[in-house]
Amino acid sequence: MRYDVIIVGAGIVGLASALKILEKNNSLNILILEKEESVAKHQTGNNSGVIHSGIYYKPGSLKAQNCVEGYKMLLDFCEKNEVDYQICGKVIVATSEKEIPAMENIFNRGIQNGLKGIKKLSAKELREIEPHCSGVEGILVPQTGIIDYKKVSEKYLEIIKHFGAKIEFGVKVKNIIAKSGHCEVISPNKTYESKFVVTCAGLHSDRIARLTNPDLPLRMIPFRGEYYKLKEEKKFLVNSLIYPVPDPAFPFLGVHFTRMIHGEVECGPNAVFSFKREGYKKNSFNLRDSFESFTWSGFHKIARKHWKMGMGEFYRSYSKHAFVKALNKLIPEIVEDDLTTGGAGVRAQACFKDGTLLDDFYIVEDKRVMHVCNAPSPAATASLAIGSHIANGVLKKL
Repeated sequence: MRYDVIIVGAGIVGLASALKILEKNNSLNILILEKEESVAKHQTGNNSGVIHSGIYYKPGSLKAQNCVEGYKMLLDFCEKNEVDYQICGKVIVATSEKEIPAMENIFNRGIQNGLKGIKKLSAKELREIEPHCSGVEGILVPQTGIIDYKKVSEKYLEIIKHFGAKIEFGVKVKNIIAKSGHCEVISPNKTYESKFVVTCAGLHSDRIARLTNPDLPLRMIPFRGEYYKLKEEKKFLVNSLIYPVPDPAFPFLGVHFTRMIHGEVECGPNAVFSFKREGYKKNSFNLRDSFESFTWSGFHKIARKHWKMGMGEFYRSYSKHAFVKALNKLIPEIVEDDLTTGGAGVRAQACFKDGTLLDDFYIVEDKRVMHVCNAPSPAATASLAIGSHIANGVLKKL
């Protein structure tokens, strides 16, 4: 059977893309192919479930535009479809005077990105919101919320099916061949045909993109983020979300505290190099994944420049004491016994040959194929905005 559009990947971006294509033209015949047995198995289902406001992102960037637009679209979707979420707000905390200039920059970005109600906090005002938090100054971001993105993804799929689209699980794409009038998507057991293909392959997005763009200038370097959880009797230490001022040299936000939609409080994550793209344990290893990382020239440049920070992340991974020490910058009274081991996620971090870590959305397209090569956080928050952008591009090509 020939389809109008085949979408590879049933993470939140792939599902949102299918949903938006169907909302704009519900007569199209769409198929979603997913190698796992359910939706949202990797990045979407293993993040901390934060609805991001858009305060961090460079004004005018795709991240900033899509996050602010997608935030509103996500909340409207949840209200209409009865998906549970909470707008609880968060504080960004400067723990020393030297962090204040970076904090000021974040505040100014929030203003430029159109956020209303964000507020600078004195140490006293910070304590009034988060009594156990230590900081010299802070920012209140009232727009930030919490949600379960797996539940969102499942709701996307429910509506997609209602439109008449199909999804096939357990299908691993081995090749994509773009021909003059159609595309062939090849799996080990079957070949599918469509007029257009969209790939949203997350941790494997570079590999799938290279099937039709062999000279793709980036590779995915996997970084595992590991979490602890606060014990039940210690949850009172965190009212909502507490974040540090991030290091501007890295596309990571640093260890923080997140009160989740189901009531638990997560502490973390770190950002340690993973020897497996879907490696959620410390001993996870995949030869191909490791080989591709180690032989990428951009990885060599990152390692040479940031090896000290990398070693620190590995140390925190294996030392609970060191992890707690990082958490103590925000909440000094936490001790090791307050924490239990939590889950982990793996972030697909795009890296160019020159060692640049790409911190924005990145889409490559030609006549019959569109590859979402990089969709880092806040992709879940921005999923409907990204999906709408992809849908517009697909419909123009069709």
